[in-house]
Amino acid sequence: MSAESVHNTVAVVAYHQISPFHLAVPCMVFGEDLARLGAPRYELMVCAAEPGPLRTMAGFSIDAPYGLERLGDAGTIVVPAWRDPAERPPQALLDALVAAHARGARIVGLCLGAFVLAEAGLLDGRSASTHWVWMDDFAERYPHVLLKRDVLYVDDGDIITSAGTAAAIDCCLYLLRRDHGAEVANRVARRMVVAPHRHGGQAQYIEQPVPKMDHTDRLNSTLEWALANLHEPLSLDALADRAAMSRRTFTRRFKSTTGTSVTQWLLSQRLAHAQRLLETTDQTMDRIAESSGFGSTVSLRQHFAAAFATSPASYRRSFRGT
Repeated sequence: MSAESVHNTVAVVAYHQISPFHLAVPCMVFGEDLARLGAPRYELMVCAAEPGPLRTMAGFSIDAPYGLERLGDAGTIVVPAWRDPAERPPQALLDALVAAHARGARIVGLCLGAFVLAEAGLLDGRSASTHWVWMDDFAERYPHVLLKRDVLYVDDGDIITSAGTAAAIDCCLYLLRRDHGAEVANRVARRMVVAPHRHGGQAQYIEQPVPKMDHTDRLNSTLEWALANLHEPLSLDALADRAAMSRRTFTRRFKSTTGTSVTQWLLSQRLAHAQRLLETTDQTMDRIAESSGFGSTVSLRQHFAAAFATSPASYRRSFRGT
């Protein structure tokens, strides 16, 4: 198998009492016919971690065509939500994941799949997320994992984990976007009738998403205005004035709503805006820096490199080939 085919091969692990939803999410995202979108198609393999047929949580059974031996052929391995956080996964699965990671595979744990990765020792010293209901249990059992409680998913390079349920969709679409760019991911998301990108999932720099609220809410209206005016020299005082709140009240409301500070939120949104322009336009770096509110290309490069460990120019080349 060539290096390119390995990179575009996705193995999804299945087991007894798996959630049909969590099994279906990576199959839908990575099983899409990407050739018509001008991107390489993934080879998708569903691999049974246990002898089948595998009975799902919904009562019906599935017959996975492959076993754990095929994990050795995959560039990306997705572990959907594990059936019971209190149950240790099969040793054969843990060993296969460790071996795959050691040879350079990208490992993804969706929702309670993070428990499987942690049990394999792959998350020690790394950042990760999981379903909020089980976070305290996770933190107690795996104290060496840097648990992120307020994110949709965490990208720690070759290990990616997601929060619960619908965040699995966000995580898989993010990986598709990372592999093939925003336009491909957006078109797949539209076919799935889901948001192509929710605030909170930008590579290693991830924040809590801003909840959808009534448009008459002053804070929400102010945040929407800020997103439409990132080129302006926005400040905490300016946003508080626009929301007709005191600085202290605005800061408290903002933190409780977004889970982060105004400074960090603005930086995240400006970086996300710059990413979209780099992925989808031919605008100059000067224009992107101005539109995103960085003021200068020097500032754009500094913040971009700090957040993503790459330059804007290199990022553009990786997504657009230019």
